[in-house]
Amino acid sequence: MIFALIADYSLPRPISSKPGELLPFLEAYIARKQQQIDEITQVVERYEKKQAAEERAYQTMSPLRRMLSGKKPDHHLAVEYIHYVKKPMEQVRKLRAEIEAVQEALAQNPLKKEDLPEEIRNQIISNM
Repeated sequence: MIFALIADYSLPRPISSKPGELLPFLEAYIARKQQQIDEITQVVERYEKKQAAEERAYQTMSPLRRMLSGKKPDHHLAVEYIHYVKKPMEQVRKLRAEIEAVQEALAQNPLKKEDLPEEIRNQIISNM
């Protein structure tokens, strides 16, 4: 009897396949992912704006002052670009793909839990 109780707790609870119960969760999931995309793009835009301002300030300096102040080496700028722009934009592409997969699943009649991506199914199980 005790083994049956322990085994019962270790099993994941079944996912409800009723569309009425999944729709609010999926809409909230899409909203969270969209918010993450917006935050990442804001960070990238701030970085690009800061870089443009630094470049303008450097170009307005006199030649003597430019020689004394120095400029970041190109390879440093490349590493910064990869860190602050390229990798975050790859993450944005992944998030958009997840949103698209969920929207495709929502567009299907009837909505089945098997049509959802694995990550979303796991989140549904953990939230229940």
